[in-house]
Amino acid sequence: MSDLLASLNPEQLAAVTLPPQHALILAGAGSGKTRVLTTRIAWLISTGQVSPYGVLAVTFTNKAAREMLSRLSAMLPIHLGNTARGMWIGTFHGLCNRLLRANYREAGLPSTFQILDSADQLSAIKRLLKNLNVDEERFPPREIAAFINAHKEQGLRAAQAEAYDDYTRRRVELYAEYDAQCQREGVADFAELLLRAYELMCRNEPLRRHYQERFRHILVDEFQDTNRLQYAWLKLLAGHDGKTPPGDGACLFAVGDDDQSIYAFRGAEVGNMRDLEREFQIANVIRLEQNYRSHGNILDAANALIKNNRGRLGKNLWTEAGAGEPIRVFEGLSDFDEARFIVDEVRELVRDGFQRQQLALLYRSNAQSRVLEHQLFTAGVPYRVHGGLRFFDRQEIKHALAYLRLIANSDDDTAFTRVVNFPTRGIGSRSLETLQEEAHRANSSLYNAAAGLSGKAGAAVGNFIRLIETLRSETVGLPLPEVIEHLIEKSGLRQHYLSEKEGGERLENLDELVNAATSFLRDEDGTLANPDEADPLASFLAHASLEAGEHQAGEGQDAVQLMTVHAAKGLEFDAVFITGLEQGLFPHENSASERDGLEEERRLMYVAVTRARARLYLTHAQTRMLHGQTRFCVPSLFLEELPEELLRPVGSRAAYATMTPSGREQATGGLARGAAASWNGGQKDVGGFHIGQNVQHSKFGLGVIVSAEGYGSDTRVQVNFGVQGMKLLDLKYAKLTAA
Repeated sequence: MSDLLASLNPEQLAAVTLPPQHALILAGAGSGKTRVLTTRIAWLISTGQVSPYGVLAVTFTNKAAREMLSRLSAMLPIHLGNTARGMWIGTFHGLCNRLLRANYREAGLPSTFQILDSADQLSAIKRLLKNLNVDEERFPPREIAAFINAHKEQGLRAAQAEAYDDYTRRRVELYAEYDAQCQREGVADFAELLLRAYELMCRNEPLRRHYQERFRHILVDEFQDTNRLQYAWLKLLAGHDGKTPPGDGACLFAVGDDDQSIYAFRGAEVGNMRDLEREFQIANVIRLEQNYRSHGNILDAANALIKNNRGRLGKNLWTEAGAGEPIRVFEGLSDFDEARFIVDEVRELVRDGFQRQQLALLYRSNAQSRVLEHQLFTAGVPYRVHGGLRFFDRQEIKHALAYLRLIANSDDDTAFTRVVNFPTRGIGSRSLETLQEEAHRANSSLYNAAAGLSGKAGAAVGNFIRLIETLRSETVGLPLPEVIEHLIEKSGLRQHYLSEKEGGERLENLDELVNAATSFLRDEDGTLANPDEADPLASFLAHASLEAGEHQAGEGQDAVQLMTVHAAKGLEFDAVFITGLEQGLFPHENSASERDGLEEERRLMYVAVTRARARLYLTHAQTRMLHGQTRFCVPSLFLEELPEELLRPVGSRAAYATMTPSGREQATGGLARGAAASWNGGQKDVGGFHIGQNVQHSKFGLGVIVSAEGYGSDTRVQVNFGVQGMKLLDLKYAKLTAA
C-alpha cells in the first residue's frame, strides 16, 4: 500500500485517501488528475472499502477510459488486476449503452438495437423529411438534428419542448416524428442513449435502487465538461434524487477544473461545479495546484490571465521546475510575416534539438491554418493537422473548388457529381444513375448529357446546368477573388452553411479561400505573383491541387503539430506557438455577443498557454487578409493581461528600433502608411493626429487611433473605441478631438 501512495504530493495524497464522502477535486492543468483518479480507485479496492464491481468511473473519451483501465490493471494486486477489465469504466454514452443493453426490455428497446452515429442520424432525418414531403431548404436536416440533440441534452422530449411560433412548432413536430421513426426501427442516436437511460432510472424504482446499491463510489473525470442531463444522471445514480434516504447513496468523487471549461458550444455547464459543491454540501474542496508540466513563467502568465474571470472556484498553479525562459512575443507586419517567423523559428528549434512532434502551432479558427500550412509546405517542413483536415481537404473548400472547376471546364465529371446536389436540389441517386447511363450512351460528359434527360430529373439537372452557365457568364472578366466570392453567394454555399448550427467555421474557411486567391495573384508588396499566367483561374486550381496533395507527414514521421486550441485540450508540447492573438480573432468576435463569451475565450487562452512545457510563443500581426482585403488588427486584450516582466519581444518588432531609415522603409514596403507608422512609435502625423493617440468622439467616446490611410483631406483613421468596437472614420467629418 505504501508503494501505491509513495509518489503522491500532500494534496494528491489527501484526495486519494479521503474517507467515504462526496468530494470535489479542483485539478489544475498538469497537476496529475489522472493519477489521482486511478490511485483513488486502486486504494479503495486494495483497502477493501469497495469491490471492483462497486465502482463506476466516468471519462469523456474512450482513450481516457482505456488509459485508466490499463493503469488500474498495473496498480492492483495480481489477484485483483484482472477484475479491472470488468469494471464499469467508460464514457457517458458507453456506460448508458451498457445499462440499456442489460435492461433493454424495461427501456422499450429490442435486444439488438443499433446506435446511430452523426452521419446515420442525418441520413435518418433526411429520409423522414422526404417521407413527410418537408422542404429541406426551409428545414435543413443538419439544423433539425441540432435542434433534436440540444433538447435531448437538456432532458427534454418533444412534448416538453417549447414552441414560440409556427416554425418552431413544426420543428417540435418533426422531433416527435423522428423519435417515433427511431422507435419503429429499433435504433438510438448518441443523445438518446443518455436520455433514455436517465428516464429508465427515473421511472423504474427497483432498477434505480439496484444500481444505487451496487455502485458505492462514483468517480467523474473532467467534471467541468458535463451538461445538465449528465449531471442529473450522476445525481440519480448517487442517490441524490430526493427519494433515497440520506446516507444510503454513493460517494461522488468529481475531478475537474472550471478554468478549463471550454465546451459551452457543446452544452457543457461550468456552473455544474458550483452546483455540486452546494447540493452535495462539500465543505472542503481539495486543490491540486502543483504543476508537473510547465516552467514557472508560463504558469505565472496563466495565473495572471485567468484571474480576470469572475466567479472562479480559484486556484494558483506553481512548480518546482524553476522560472524557465521568458515568453516570446512576436508582432508581424502581416499574417504572412507572422507565418514566416513561426516557420523560421520552428527550423531553428529543430536545429537546437527539439523534436518536430513536440512543437505545436495553435490557432483559434481552422481558417488560420492555410497561411501556416503554405509556409510549412514551401519551406519543406513536415507537418500534421491534428484533429482536423488540411485546409484544401475541408468539405466546404472542396465544394467551392468543384464549382470553380466546372466554370473552368464543364466536362469535369468529378466536380459535377460533387456539387450537382449540393446544396440539396432534389437530384437523387436515381436521377444521377439515369444521367450516367445517358452520358455513357452518348459518350459525353455528364454536363453535356443533361440535355438528353426528360421529366422531373431532366428539369432538376437542367436547373443546375443553368446555374453553372449563369455563374460562368456573370464572372467573366472579374478578378479571381471576386469570382470566388460570387460563386459562394450564388451557388447557395453561404446560405447552406449559415443554416448549420456550427456552420460559422465553414464560412470562415470559405472566406479564407478568397484570401488564398488574393495571395496567389499578388505578393505582399502588391506586385503580380504570377505575371505570365494567362488564365488565373486554371492556375489557381492547379495550385490548390498541388497544395492538397500528399504533403502532410505520414504516420510515425516526426512532424510539427497544427491544431485549434480546442483540439489541443489534454495535450502538452515542449514548445507552443499561440498564433493570431488579435481582437476579433482571439478572443473571437462572436464572444462579444454571447453570455460569458469573453470569459470562455479567456479559459480557452488559459488552456492554450498551459499546453507548453518549456517554451511559449505568442504571435500576432498588424494586418491580416479578410475577404480578400487587408484588415488592420489590434493586439488581443489577452496580451495586455500578461505581466510585462514575463514577456520578451522577438523578431521583426524587436529589430525594428535598431534599423536605419532605409532599412525600416524596406521592412515595411507595401504596407499602408498607418501600419508602418505604428511600428515607429506611432508619431507620424495623420491629419493633425498621430498613430497611438487618444482621441474623443461625440458618439463613440474615448478611443485610440490604431492606423490610417489616404492623404491630406482624404485621410481616414481606424479608431479602437473599446466596448464600442473598431470604427473607420473620415477625418473631414468625424470631428475628433485630442483626449
